[in-house]
Amino acid sequence: MRALTWQGNEKVSVETVADPTVLEPTDAVIRVTSTAICGSDLHLYSTLGMFLDKGDVLGHEAMGVVEAVGPEASRLRVGDRVVVPFVIACGTCHNCRRGFTTQCETTQVHEHHKGARLFGYTKLYGQVPGGQAQYLRVPQAQFGPVVVPDDGQPDEKYLYLSDVLPTAWQAVEYAAIPAGGTVVVLGLGPIGQMASRIAAYRGAGRVIAVDLVPERLEMARRHGIEVLDLRDHDDLPAAIRDLTDGRGPESVIDAVGMEAHGSPVAEATHKVAAFLPDAVARKVMDVGGIDRLAALHTAISVVARAGTLSLSGVYGGSADPMPMMELFDKQVTVRMGQANVQHWVPEILPLVQRDDDPLAVLDLRTHRVPLEQAPQYYETFQKKQDGCIKVVLDPAA
Repeated sequence: MRALTWQGNEKVSVETVADPTVLEPTDAVIRVTSTAICGSDLHLYSTLGMFLDKGDVLGHEAMGVVEAVGPEASRLRVGDRVVVPFVIACGTCHNCRRGFTTQCETTQVHEHHKGARLFGYTKLYGQVPGGQAQYLRVPQAQFGPVVVPDDGQPDEKYLYLSDVLPTAWQAVEYAAIPAGGTVVVLGLGPIGQMASRIAAYRGAGRVIAVDLVPERLEMARRHGIEVLDLRDHDDLPAAIRDLTDGRGPESVIDAVGMEAHGSPVAEATHKVAAFLPDAVARKVMDVGGIDRLAALHTAISVVARAGTLSLSGVYGGSADPMPMMELFDKQVTVRMGQANVQHWVPEILPLVQRDDDPLAVLDLRTHRVPLEQAPQYYETFQKKQDGCIKVVLDPAA
């Protein structure tokens, strides 16, 4: 089959690799019909190569049609149309029963002291071949895949159940927005776009979203989101306080993470680490505070006293400096973590299936291109060129 593989820092290529097969009784194999590029894939593309091997298959947002099913995954049938959550979880362990599928005790990566295995996401999370490919082996298929209607609707109606929608939903849930309250969303990539829409749908009185890319700002505007262009504000916290009676918002969602603008030293460290020998680079990641923390520091400054921060942007440094005095003095609640996809899907799927598309899932993808063009569109997405907000790859094109 053809698959998108990591080949080195900022170098990916589509190669012919072995077709996946059913290896465990709980496996399934799907023929991928759509697979997306995620913002966190860019971390692998340019930052976290020390945890990858040449030839690793990337991608963790995929859906398709079931081609083969192991004997213990019999809830699925060949021909089912399914979305594959990026989290690989068993559904029956202590943590899964509590709704924390990202902490699945069956698939935890104990070697690296990490949570559940993830598709296409480094040795730290199990080095499981990803979904930017023509076919995908799905472990724990007795629980993971979400069967969706074969209703003639485009894949983009359901694809984002794999990651974007549950991640945004959890971000809003964790933000604890009071009824009629105000939330500020930092970053209008796919997660920030959907978190803004979900917050408005769920009753936030005011949603203010911040970015500096014109196409992202325009997409949010057309869904009724109040936006602030970062380029127009030298002091963003002051601007937001001016809009919120001097207090700041009760809730802030950081949908940016480690790729934040405004962190030049950390950005330079990222670039240097990407070219170090793997063993040395891993040590830098383990002991160095190298994340670009501008967005997080902004969130802490912006949030009202006794407010809540919800972090959905991914951070990778193990020893990042944190303004603990400010967090403590302001009595801020902070919630974060990988999205517990399977826990949230039952709440989101009925909304996705509605004819009126209340979350506007069909207005997120800006580019749909053949899988063979994935290397070009990794670069386009990274550089925010050509109005690129969300790329969906078509393995059959």
